[in-house]
Amino acid sequence: MSFFVVDIALPVPLRRTFDYLPLPGEDASQYQPGQRVRVEFARQLLCGVVLGTRTTTEVPANKLKPLLARLDDTPLLQESDLALCRWLADYYHHSPGEVLEHLLPTMLRRGCELSEADERGWESTGQEPAKPLRGSKQQALWALFQQQPQQLHADLTAQGFTLAQLRSLSDAGVIRATQRLPIPPVLQDRQQFHSLNAQQQQALKAISTELGHFRACLLEGVTGSGKTEVYLRLIEQVLAQGKQALVLVPEIGLTPQTVRRFQARFNVPVALLHSGLNDRERLQGWRQTREGVARILIGTRSAVFTPMPELGLIIIDEEHDGSFKQQDGLRYSARDFALVRAHKAGVPVVLGSATPSLETLHNALSGKYLHVKLTLRAGNAKAPRMKLHSILHQPLVAGFAEPVLSAMHQHLQNNKQVLVFINRRGFAPLVACRDCGWMAECRRCDARLTLHQLPPHLHCHHCDYQQGVPAACPQCGSHQIDGLGQGTEKIQEQLTQIFPQVPVRRVDRDTVRTKQAFDDLYDDIHDGGSCILVGTQMLAKGHHFPDVTLVVILDADAGLFSSDFRGMEHSAQLICQVAGRAGREEAPGEVWIQTLYADHPLLNLLLDSGYHALALSLLQERQHQQLPPYSHMALLRSESEDRHQAQQLLHDARAFMQHWLQQQHPHLRQSPVNLLGPFPAIMERRAGRFRFQLQLFADERPALHRLAAVLVQYLDDQKQYRKVRWYLDIDPLDTI
Repeated sequence: MSFFVVDIALPVPLRRTFDYLPLPGEDASQYQPGQRVRVEFARQLLCGVVLGTRTTTEVPANKLKPLLARLDDTPLLQESDLALCRWLADYYHHSPGEVLEHLLPTMLRRGCELSEADERGWESTGQEPAKPLRGSKQQALWALFQQQPQQLHADLTAQGFTLAQLRSLSDAGVIRATQRLPIPPVLQDRQQFHSLNAQQQQALKAISTELGHFRACLLEGVTGSGKTEVYLRLIEQVLAQGKQALVLVPEIGLTPQTVRRFQARFNVPVALLHSGLNDRERLQGWRQTREGVARILIGTRSAVFTPMPELGLIIIDEEHDGSFKQQDGLRYSARDFALVRAHKAGVPVVLGSATPSLETLHNALSGKYLHVKLTLRAGNAKAPRMKLHSILHQPLVAGFAEPVLSAMHQHLQNNKQVLVFINRRGFAPLVACRDCGWMAECRRCDARLTLHQLPPHLHCHHCDYQQGVPAACPQCGSHQIDGLGQGTEKIQEQLTQIFPQVPVRRVDRDTVRTKQAFDDLYDDIHDGGSCILVGTQMLAKGHHFPDVTLVVILDADAGLFSSDFRGMEHSAQLICQVAGRAGREEAPGEVWIQTLYADHPLLNLLLDSGYHALALSLLQERQHQQLPPYSHMALLRSESEDRHQAQQLLHDARAFMQHWLQQQHPHLRQSPVNLLGPFPAIMERRAGRFRFQLQLFADERPALHRLAAVLVQYLDDQKQYRKVRWYLDIDPLDTI
């Protein structure tokens, strides 16, 4: 048998693969790319993925270790999946083994078998009992199988039947044990397709012509314009072609209502993937999609990695949303990766949003993407009236201006619902002593602690540090300690006192911790009747509340003066998305925005001319300053408990990059990559670690990636900075 080694990708933070000897007696044909193997690595057992075999290796013979086990006879991942992983690892300059982990659900990463997704059950053999069954329980059990020939074991035990009773029927030859992958439920009652208005018909026709080949399409539609109806019609065509559809949504809270709507329209299994599922449920959804059982997959960011053998369409709803960008580990953009995946698969991508990101809008305006607009709300719904209300030198009641409270009274008396938006959790964002000025600060971050009342405690929302509420000021001993400012808890408490007859429901990460909690709240709101919803940006993400006719936005000024160059873009998107919850049915809606800067030109441009006009203005600013999307950006961050070391690593990195660029381009007057920094992060200390950053800008993407490739190799070799955590973020969203 000829000598060969197996090339393995391991889930370790090293930008390379590893050579191992095959199992004794096995030849190269038994090792196919995409299979899993178990190996020993640095005194631990790891599950790796085979990338191939070769007859040469640079590893000395005495250093080569044999594999411990080959876990799969056939590949779990196809060559197309591995090619996508290679692209990801190269583009984000990340470990190939850690990239491959994202393609496999947790149970498969641990080495479990595919059959772990199967459900135990029983089915009728079609035979009648040879002799009468004994006991009422066995007779009742047999009656169930006569009504429904296939039963899940868990359902039967939940009804009080025992394994002994099931085995008795099995011994009698009338039922047998089964183990199979569950199929997502298919609803029997179908909803009819809604009629499309002229704009929706034009959008559907334009995008339908792109089916069957790659094309990126921006569906820019105002909130309530019926983008989802266009998605459904496109998916109908894709299913008719025998293809699968992938739908990405930004939040777990959106997936249940989206699934219900899709199940009610299509007579096909719909799979669901998001972080709220347990490991076994995620494995089931992954297998259902990979094996073609599920024809539609709806999921959050990580669902973009799921193998789909018959992929025909990708839809990214609310494409502008920041949650599509991973902020730790492999810092990938699900939106950008979906575009690459669609290109390699030869299928179209639909990017839907009322407030598209400036990068996507720039690509559409330049002709790179198909640009389709929906400017009217669907049905008889009209766009809400927007009012900018100055609170400068104005008296407030519980944080509300008198005209705003009057409008709330009027809408509630009409048996409608009011949504109050404030993007701050907790009771008060600051706790201070009125006598000496002491403020409660986090011990591990450059941040102040937020006061929560349910239960009473101080909480850092950056590092999760918590402590009790002091009875006296630790600095001067005074008992004059108060919470200053307002969060969702305080707003809820005050509105309950102002409107005692109206239920006030709070929607934030403290009240909606599980998928079931959001489902219950969502159903309660849809039951109708006057109520007030108080919440954070969780309420802004595409939810349909038919009875909300008034939206009140507090603290609308947060993003107007941000040090992040994307601050105004994100602030405008948030305002428009929240405002879009008002008046989505026939009843007219209105939006009141309280602000200290009612004369701010960009805020007025947003209200007078809409998001698209503001976006064009922001694009002009970006072009003048040569910021993305008119340049390409990467961010090198460092953090350490040692402030000097975190800063010094970036100084050394900058010196290395400047020297390398000078060597590569000795005759250029201007470097192809501009470096800015290093400088401290806006919050310099977080979770006990000091943080610094260095920004890289380039007019051409290849120049940026050539430098990034040598940079990570240089930093990997700097052993003196072992205690410094660093990472390179390509196309960062968070630059502060």
